[in-house]
Amino acid sequence: MGLDQRIGAAFLRVGLRVDKADRQVQAIAHPSLVQFVTRVALAVPFWKSGILKWAGVFKLSDTAVTLFTDEFMLHLPGGPYHFPVPMVMAFLSGCGEIMLPVLLVLGLGTRFAALGLLFMTLVVELTVPDGWPIHLTWAAMAFGIMAWGPGRISVDHWLEGISEAMRLGDVWRLR
Repeated sequence: MGLDQRIGAAFLRVGLRVDKADRQVQAIAHPSLVQFVTRVALAVPFWKSGILKWAGVFKLSDTAVTLFTDEFMLHLPGGPYHFPVPMVMAFLSGCGEIMLPVLLVLGLGTRFAALGLLFMTLVVELTVPDGWPIHLTWAAMAFGIMAWGPGRISVDHWLEGISEAMRLGDVWRLR
């Protein structure tokens, strides 16, 4: 066996090992698991922020109202500017930060929940411009969820299966 053949055989062995390792990594990072983890990762910071805005059922905390009245500013050209109707903005923010993460984790209306959190991320970026590195990761997760959907570990996937079975008249599939 010549030198060229030995070098070729060595590259082939290395290539086969790399392919095997690649398949093992893919088995660990199953797409549905990745989609679920991404949904949870995007939901957590918004949920944690939303919990702090409430003092009871449909009762905003005084801190939330104060933040939107006195602290938070929109950093737009010619600004910064105060938020318009701070009480309404605090209420909408608090509702979105509770409802959208729940929908996202459940995988119900997932793409719309991700779109809502993307919009909230843009508003947060206008409010806290120095936080752009973390806001960029939130936006990337939201875009990924919007593009590739919730995955199999979701209510949306389950409802899609029921809808497809009903469309095809496949009663056995519904059981």
